Amino acid sequence: MKKTYIIAEIGNTHEGSLGLAKCFIKAASECGVDAVKLQTHIFEAESLPDAPNPPYFKDETRKQYFERTAFTFEQWKELKRYSEEEAGVDFFSSPFSLEAVDLLEQVGVSTYKIASGEVSNTPLLVKIAKTGKKVLLSSGMSSWKELDAAVETLLSNGCGQLTVLQCTSEYPCPPEAAGLNILTELKQRYGDRIETGYSDHTLGSAVPIAAVIMGASVIEKHFTLSKKMYGSDAKNSTEPDEFKRIVDEIRSVEKALEHRIDKDEKVKSLGNMKYTFEKSIVAACDIKAGEVIIESMLAYKKPCDGIPAAEYKSVVGMKINKSVRKNHKIKRDDLI
Repeated sequence: MKKTYIIAEIGNTHEGSLGLAKCFIKAASECGVDAVKLQTHIFEAESLPDAPNPPYFKDETRKQYFERTAFTFEQWKELKRYSEEEAGVDFFSSPFSLEAVDLLEQVGVSTYKIASGEVSNTPLLVKIAKTGKKVLLSSGMSSWKELDAAVETLLSNGCGQLTVLQCTSEYPCPPEAAGLNILTELKQRYGDRIETGYSDHTLGSAVPIAAVIMGASVIEKHFTLSKKMYGSDAKNSTEPDEFKRIVDEIRSVEKALEHRIDKDEKVKSLGNMKYTFEKSIVAACDIKAGEVIIESMLAYKKPCDGIPAAEYKSVVGMKINKSVRKNHKIKRDDLI
């Protein structure tokens, strides 16, 4: 089985602090992720001055938030270097404007993540596709018609490798809205032209693990150092201890799925377990020599080093050739 590519979505929770962003990256790396992802917002390029906030974040305007948390080009370069050279993880970002793509190209990212709200932004898709790099496309706000158009735009304009991520744009997303069935539908719809993945907004580990079992090759999940941090994402993100458990559980699931077991071969190695837990046929009462054994004279008890309980019918109707006491383990040479 191909190793699941696990992404810690840091977003803008770093608060525009280079040092804090590095703390995020280091903590995510220690959880065992394959990549960290940020968001590249250039407010003037992506929003009008009166653009509304999302309903779950009203503490400051979008303009204030994005400008306050923005990095310089030099800081973006340093974050990429730190991620790859010191933390040992891939580094990329979600651009929200054409100008953000230009910035990330200068930074030298190898992958682009297209956020759910950008799926219908065809000029952005074309620009990203023409870089020829790997693309992760989130589908949280898209109809099938919109997603079809986005997939075709990316593939026809030079996208190097496309992974479509099932996603539900609710924060947090309840399990019943996770849409795991869509993972199967994506493969049926686009076939080998794409890989499939899951961008998770649920709480806990159940849904992303289920997504891996259903064939998701990429898992993305929001990451925070603390749910008490400021911002729009922290309270619905996953803290390091839980994130590490999720990564470890996914790796265990991969091993379980990768290693096929031949049941008949496996049982050959379980002789001690069978001896300990299975049952032998024993006398349920005292039986006199010469008596014909009927079923009520038999009991079935551990360990299984005598006649197996499964063979009781071969004992019923036989005569016992010697007197035995209750709990005597009946052997073949006791019978005539």
